[in-house]
Amino acid sequence: MLRGGYVLGSAPGGLPEVILLATGSEVGLCVAAHERPLAEGIRSRVVSLPCWELFEEQSQEYRDSVLPPEVTARVAVEQASTFGWERYTGSAGRIIGMRSFGASAPLKALLTKFGFTVEAVVAAAKEMV
Repeated sequence: MLRGGYVLGSAPGGLPEVILLATGSEVGLCVAAHERPLAEGIRSRVVSLPCWELFEEQSQEYRDSVLPPEVTARVAVEQASTFGWERYTGSAGRIIGMRSFGASAPLKALLTKFGFTVEAVVAAAKEMV
């Protein structure tokens, strides 16, 4: 069944301490970043939200199983606009995303400049915990 949002990785031992959210190519970045907090004893979860509309149609029980409401430490990663992610990060969460346009440089330099690196996602996750 298509549900629009899925847990891709979660630390054992109960609820996560921080949730990393993404869709599309940013999911791989969150999966890579997920391993580092785990190695430091921070329980993280990776959630892919490829279709917000389908996810919103799911039961509250399912949505809460993917995004437990008691876990407010959340980091969303979106290389396009940050618009809309606050509905999943909440006011306490953090969104790593584009808030401007017009930058020109080699892709790797732009990814680093705008925080689309494993290191930046890990740093944001640690700040949340």
